[in-house]
Amino acid sequence: MNSPIMIACAHGTSNAQGAAEVNALRDAIAALRPGLDVREAYVDVQQPDLVDVMAGLPADPDGGAAVASAVVVPLLLSVGYHVKVDIARAVKSRPGSVAAAPLGPDPRLAALLDQRLREAGVTDNDAVVLAAAGSSNPNAAVSVEELADQLRALRSNRVLPAYGASAKPSVPEAVAILREEAAGGAGAGESAGGVDLGGRVVIASYLLAPGFFHDQLAKAGADLVTAPLLPSPVLAEIALERYDAALAAHAARA
Repeated sequence: MNSPIMIACAHGTSNAQGAAEVNALRDAIAALRPGLDVREAYVDVQQPDLVDVMAGLPADPDGGAAVASAVVVPLLLSVGYHVKVDIARAVKSRPGSVAAAPLGPDPRLAALLDQRLREAGVTDNDAVVLAAAGSSNPNAAVSVEELADQLRALRSNRVLPAYGASAKPSVPEAVAILREEAAGGAGAGESAGGVDLGGRVVIASYLLAPGFFHDQLAKAGADLVTAPLLPSPVLAEIALERYDAALAAHAARA
């Protein structure tokens, strides 16, 4: 029996490098699972649109009763509007399809962020803004906070989550907060976790690839911005685990 189709659904970007990185991630997924049909889809900016991809799926003779015909794997880092609304709506429109969980949070992503911080020369004395894209869905912030805790378990730095849009604090606001703490302002002291904040303010880019949100990080006033998560084989491994978990859950329900 053939494996159900994986629809690897990304946000979409007009940044050529970012688009290439996401395409390379799909290629890496396919390389790890030979024979798996991995298809391209987006919820914004790029084509093909997820709704159109779902409409073009082959007919499901089983009707989705026991074996899913397609799994939408969000190439996104947290639960948010695109997962809860766009992807959920597209899956509901196509019997036999199921949605997997997004890639984050995951301890391996925290380890990858730690690697990016080390590659950038970040020391224990630097304060870190964990910069996520942001969402109006409160579950997205919960996911980022969980990831922040995972990163804190790996590093002694002060780590403050912040967002590019729709949630607070914004990345520039978080940079300003950490600057004030370093200067001994109102935010310093116990809230800083007892860490000497005499170092730099660094933005850890909790984003998949270069694009609009990553470009904005350079304008937020930090001393340093780390590279995005891609390229890394970890993302392909997580995506396949999300695919397998979604199939297992569907089979258990059936």
